[in-house]
Amino acid sequence: MKIPESVRVLLPKAPLAHLTTLNSDGGPQVTVVWVGIENEEFVIGHMATHKKVRNVGRDPRVALSLLGDKTNAQGLREYAVVYGNARVSEGRAVDLLQRLARIYVGPTADFPPAAMRNIPGYITRITPTRFAGIGPWSSQGGE
Repeated sequence: MKIPESVRVLLPKAPLAHLTTLNSDGGPQVTVVWVGIENEEFVIGHMATHKKVRNVGRDPRVALSLLGDKTNAQGLREYAVVYGNARVSEGRAVDLLQRLARIYVGPTADFPPAAMRNIPGYITRITPTRFAGIGPWSSQGGE
């Protein structure tokens, strides 16, 4: 599924993203993440096999929420929700995190720390299956 241009424009302005994965008991696990886009997938870098990484390895269904920077005509803050399927690959997390740090921390950010740059890390790639929320990316106009 193609990522709408409105979501591509929102991403660098969004404060942080919330990634929801599924625990082994079926319950949600929510974590704050930095997120970027490569081609038609959302990408998230990790330096270790955190719970979210293990959850995706077991069940690829995820949701990602992004708070927008606009308020609609009804006075509601816009937000995007991405539903999709994720997969995790090992390696290249440092390059991704350095790129995302310049968006989320500042234009001169240097992350991860030099002592961690020899760790391959992991990248979660999310292929979107549906967009929702309140904003131009949602055909429903809200959830």
